[in-house]
Amino acid sequence: MTPEEAQQLDESDPLAFARDRFSLPEGIIYLDGNSLGALPRAAPGKLVETAEAQWGEDLIASWNKHGWIDWSTRIAAKLAPIVGARPNELLIADSTSVCLFKLLAAAVRARPGRRTIVTQQRNFPTDLYVAQGLADMLGLRLRSVPAADVLSAIDEDTAVVTLTHVDYRSAAFYDMRALNAAAHAAGALTLWDLSHSAGAIEIDLDDTGCDLAVGCGYKYLNGGPGAPAFLFVAERLQDELRSPVQGWMGHADPFAFDDNYRPAAGITRFLTGTPSIMALAALEAGLDTFADVAMSDVEAKARALSQLFIDEVEARCGDELRLASPPDPSRRASHVCFAHPEGYAVMQALIARGVIGDFRAPDLMRFGFAPLYNRFVDIVRAAEILGEIVASREWDDPRFKARAKVT
Repeated sequence: MTPEEAQQLDESDPLAFARDRFSLPEGIIYLDGNSLGALPRAAPGKLVETAEAQWGEDLIASWNKHGWIDWSTRIAAKLAPIVGARPNELLIADSTSVCLFKLLAAAVRARPGRRTIVTQQRNFPTDLYVAQGLADMLGLRLRSVPAADVLSAIDEDTAVVTLTHVDYRSAAFYDMRALNAAAHAAGALTLWDLSHSAGAIEIDLDDTGCDLAVGCGYKYLNGGPGAPAFLFVAERLQDELRSPVQGWMGHADPFAFDDNYRPAAGITRFLTGTPSIMALAALEAGLDTFADVAMSDVEAKARALSQLFIDEVEARCGDELRLASPPDPSRRASHVCFAHPEGYAVMQALIARGVIGDFRAPDLMRFGFAPLYNRFVDIVRAAEILGEIVASREWDDPRFKARAKVT
């Protein structure tokens, strides 16, 4: 595709207006929004307002005057159209790992007599680590199977099926509706990690029958580094499930300072400690970048960007790179992986040329497409630079092979 043809696509893009909602460095093509979303233009001002006008001037009165005490649910409600849930089914709290532990433990407890947690081999590491730790703690069986075998692994002993919706390596994703139906037919619950799908593709948690879900706030939701996570509990399950981490913010009356725990009604029972107000302020700015955005448009553009990148890279690099994502765009979310024996070095050479992606061991170069701010012209140029690097072996330089802590 020529730059002029790509420019025509950008001019007809129904999401083109959203790019102005972000502060993007000049001369950089940022294809790593699946690891850390770009900075929303409104975020610095939101942080200053929260720090100076609220914390600075109103001090502790801000919990009531500015409604800090309700931010975990108020801001979570902005997620509802992004993930297809009711506002009262969502909560901003803790990290993804902590949310996962809470909901996984609650799900197991809600299915007494069942001893098995089913998950996928090569799931995202934190999901496996949390499940392994909980299984060891409670004497449960963790059954990790290949993705193709998950459905057949669900049986009468399964308490919960916990899966990452979009594979962090390949961008392949599960059929939520089919998995939920199979788990429910066996009497089990489902718990989804939406970290690589929320804000990138269209999701409908309620319509597909999801029970529980978690997701991070700092990838496609643009909430900033270390942004708090979110959790989803279907309304029909909220009074049945109990949080294993019983903190005062999840109490029915926190400021009664009762010695005995009584869970709050509804989703707020999954709160634990005092929420991070500054982090919530930044996350709200990230969620506001989705205002007046249809997730169907986001998904359509994600598919178009990723397919264009694949076509352009394969045309320029031939057999030098191997596509490690599903070739069918309908089975792929919003990132693409190409494999190369020296993938880390190739990625560092790309970054040095102003194209930012990331690397996942052992040999995967990962490129994330954030439909709110990535343009078609960027995709064509990124593929052109990658082709130049591969053809010239520019990556074969010792400085590109020195591994940093974060890849």
